[in-house]
Amino acid sequence: MVFMSVIEVRVAKKSKKDDFLGRNVHREIVKMGLASVFNVRTAKILKFEGLTEKEVGKIIESIVEFDDYFSLEHPLKISTATSRIIEVGYKPGVMNPEAASLEKVVRDLGFHNLKAADTSIEYHIISGFLKPTNEEIETILNRLLINETTQTVIKERPKTLIIEGCVGKVFTVPIRHLNDEQLSKLSSDGKLHLNLEEMNAIQNYFQKIGRDLTDAELETIAQTWSEHCGHKTFKSKLIIDGKEKEPLINRLKKVSALYSKGVLSSFVDNSGAAEFYEGMAICGKVETHNSPSAIAPEGGAATGSGGVFRDIMGTGQGAKVIASTDMFCLAPPSLAEELLPEGCLPPENILRNVIKGVGDYGNRMGIPTNNGSLHFHDDFRAKPSVIVGAYGIIPAGQCKKGSPRPGDKIIAVGGRTGRDGIHGATFSSGEMTDKTISVNSAAVQIGNAIEEKRMFDALLVCRDKGLIRAITDCGAGGFSSAIGEMGNETGVRVFLERAPLKYTGLAPWEIWISESQERMIVAVAPENVKEFISICAGYNVEAVELGEFTDSKRLIVTYCEKTDYKEDISPVFTITTVCDLDMEFLHNGLPQRVMVGKLEKGAHHEPSISGLLTDEDYVNKFFEVVSHLNVCSKEPIVRRYDHGVQGTNALPPYAGVGQDGPNDAVVLTPILGKLYGLIISHGLNPVLNKIDPYHGSIWAAVEALSNLVAVGGNYRESWLIDNFIWPFPDDESLADLNLSVDACVKIMHAFKIPFISGKDSLSSTYKGKQNGKNIVIKIPPVLCVSAFGKIPDVRKTITASFKKPGSFIVLLGKMDFNAMGGSVYYQIHGIKGGRVPEVDLKLQPKIFDCLHRLINEGKILAAHDISEGGIAANLAEMCFGGNKGAMLEKCLHPLQMDNNVGPDFILFNETPGCFLLEIDEYTYLTEGAEKLFRGLPHYELGRVTESNIIYINAMDMRYGGNYELNIILGDLKNAWKKPMQEVFCGL
Repeated sequence: MVFMSVIEVRVAKKSKKDDFLGRNVHREIVKMGLASVFNVRTAKILKFEGLTEKEVGKIIESIVEFDDYFSLEHPLKISTATSRIIEVGYKPGVMNPEAASLEKVVRDLGFHNLKAADTSIEYHIISGFLKPTNEEIETILNRLLINETTQTVIKERPKTLIIEGCVGKVFTVPIRHLNDEQLSKLSSDGKLHLNLEEMNAIQNYFQKIGRDLTDAELETIAQTWSEHCGHKTFKSKLIIDGKEKEPLINRLKKVSALYSKGVLSSFVDNSGAAEFYEGMAICGKVETHNSPSAIAPEGGAATGSGGVFRDIMGTGQGAKVIASTDMFCLAPPSLAEELLPEGCLPPENILRNVIKGVGDYGNRMGIPTNNGSLHFHDDFRAKPSVIVGAYGIIPAGQCKKGSPRPGDKIIAVGGRTGRDGIHGATFSSGEMTDKTISVNSAAVQIGNAIEEKRMFDALLVCRDKGLIRAITDCGAGGFSSAIGEMGNETGVRVFLERAPLKYTGLAPWEIWISESQERMIVAVAPENVKEFISICAGYNVEAVELGEFTDSKRLIVTYCEKTDYKEDISPVFTITTVCDLDMEFLHNGLPQRVMVGKLEKGAHHEPSISGLLTDEDYVNKFFEVVSHLNVCSKEPIVRRYDHGVQGTNALPPYAGVGQDGPNDAVVLTPILGKLYGLIISHGLNPVLNKIDPYHGSIWAAVEALSNLVAVGGNYRESWLIDNFIWPFPDDESLADLNLSVDACVKIMHAFKIPFISGKDSLSSTYKGKQNGKNIVIKIPPVLCVSAFGKIPDVRKTITASFKKPGSFIVLLGKMDFNAMGGSVYYQIHGIKGGRVPEVDLKLQPKIFDCLHRLINEGKILAAHDISEGGIAANLAEMCFGGNKGAMLEKCLHPLQMDNNVGPDFILFNETPGCFLLEIDEYTYLTEGAEKLFRGLPHYELGRVTESNIIYINAMDMRYGGNYELNIILGDLKNAWKKPMQEVFCGL
């Protein structure tokens, strides 16, 4: 019987057409211009420790697929051509979800001698006589095959797969006697991201109690006081242009409280909750994972989704996750190499991998990803904005935030703790530099969706049995934030040696603040602990008692270590106090910042696009707009997500004749068999906030509500979520943020609906180098507004696709035709503009009410709200979905005369809150426009046709030119689909 410490098995697809990973890598190599590589094949290497070759052979025969072939302990001869073989795997200590699944499969098959398992990927770079150079191989490796924060090239067989190490000691930090310079250096060297005033507050506390602090105490305070967890900017005293302003968070909460109809939980729990139907509640949360996604896009985005799913599970006594959303702001994938800052990943790499991360995580968990968007701008090239959201359903009586009682047990549930995710909260609170990608690798986590799925299933059973007193997730700060926040009003005692670990060798402070994924903390009454742990075990979920809630109002954490043996062989244990902090100081001792902002009052000069355009010019502009990255079809991305899982889609992301016409929102029936539903939508347009953060933010909120109303929703029965992703708050950025919050307050007053959840991420500034020169890059400020609401009958929703030749095409709403700032039309001309479209907020609720009434009465066949690309892009999308044409004949002239603009400003203006409607000919002619719209701004644009063209007859009233545009829909649709097909073809 042959026995080896580590046995390796290589598994590959028999046919290269089935080797999707190899095909995709080869495609990217070709795009890089390396013609010497004419194929790439891949093999998965499975590694086992503790088993015999015979046992491994039986395992492989049980798990390989029919179209695979494998080799036990021998190389695979994938090709007869010359090849360069590179093996890539995770770095030691980084979570490998495949390895975890492999270990479970092996043990389920009855092989309990397994000590450890691992996986890696073998790339065969196949070439002919002309081989790629070492430099070219290095380029392939660094740009396509590895992420240096989590992966490495494996050059020799490992001697063992088991990671071991000595337990780190608890160190004392002599903070009481440090001067200001030393305090600042301690914060900087420790990646604490605390300013001198905050470091002084910590020093004063420990001087007062007469001792120095431990490393774990310092880390706990830094995590709790981080911008990520403490929201210091939103809570700070503000002075804007010399005038004192109320803190941002106070303004949002105060106004939200005025419009609390239907709200069950707001700004106090992991997500906001509102009334649904039949005693149920819907909850929603939207998060960001920008910093991790900038250096490890797949892992960053995946754990962003996993984290926001846990926010839903951690609401009340636990909600079921029913939907996932993702909104990404990135640099164009074709960004020129010389524009890429040092230490930053290529935009196409980030684009492909954040989508892979969200898709893989949601798909594996059986959670539909069915609402999202992509937004592109060069200034996201250093740091992307990766926004992920989730929605859940829960019995209304269980949606209130739970409170632990003294004596309740602290139960850790789910995945084990490792070194991944160290300093995640503080890391994401700081600005990015050219060194970030190499010095913050420990802040990146790798998720395990299957682990989280099992945990969720177990927790929902425990909830239904009444076993959960309170629950929260181990997000930023790990045990430190979860237990510290949950026990804020009581006190806690934690026995840290009980925490299950992925491997030995972690210092106590690392165990305490690690952000390893798929873990939650639950408060369970003592009499329910046994049943709780038993249910978890039935779902193959690890659950351990870490400690208990006390009445001490203190955070006490100890670590018990076996240190020596006496002569009678009994062990000697040493108990070390890792952390002993007063809860009042920890949660309320953070000094309130005073922050000063100054508005930049630079003159905004409106550019002019002068001259008479030809018919061909207009057709070309039409094509340029619909193929722009901010307008083009995102279908190849949506198809990577399983948006139909759970069987709840009443209105999917795409519909129409070919199922490729985009809808404005998604409608779900979360309780199967019921006609009532949930609508999910959102809005954002970052480029507008670079010009005007107030009206750009109004645009985002009105767009979110427009999307909801366009499918049949009633904005009066909806709720909002805000996400502010902003550059580091210097004077100018802080003043802009202040305006954005003012806009949110204005929105709440205008529509009388509240924000009930939110998040701020205020560190999206890059300070580093580009082509050897020092640069500072601020992202375009992002306000993402998400809207969700209930609808009593999902049969009364409509799609955006044209339905019937002869129908009338009507514009509803008040367009601001002279405001083109930030529009796609301006962008294709290389100009920004100084004035963005403004919304009449007194009129807008009436327009929403009108459209809701008409849809509810069945008088609208199709509706599409005006957004990026304007009337032109929306008209095209409605044609694409219905496979119908459109005729707009001399209909633009009065609009031009009233606004003194050319046809281009009519066609490409992007005022939100306006809609293109399809109305049946009989309805329109018999009822009449005045009866339908009751005096609200509307305009008849044309008719739906059976043809395959968009025909537009227009005149430029300024220059006297007359235009007849015949735009072939097939060609236009190809142009609309092409950009994302080029990025994702074959993936």
